[in-house]
Amino acid sequence: MTTILVALVLLSLMTGPAMAQQAKAPQAKAPGYFCQGESKKHTPHGDKGTPFSQCVTAMAKMEKGTATSPKEACAGMSKKHVKGQKGTPFSICVQAGKKLMASQQH
Repeated sequence: MTTILVALVLLSLMTGPAMAQQAKAPQAKAPGYFCQGESKKHTPHGDKGTPFSQCVTAMAKMEKGTATSPKEACAGMSKKHVKGQKGTPFSICVQAGKKLMASQQH
């Protein structure tokens, strides 16, 4: 009975620090986190999806490594200004890509 008790105490002491280290690991942000400035309205230019959804796709490409730079990842986005919004969907996406790259370096 005491051997079982001692074994359980030792097991709990060994798993405690491992669980504490897992809890301190930084959480990765979702690809859409950096695209929050993009419009969620469809553009009349015939683009596929909304600027927000295109930005999320571009950020996912950067995370996977299929695109090496924000400019490359956002290449398919519109460079036309959207009324009432600062910047173009392309420029907002490139800014989001730069933020994503900076967060991955930490």
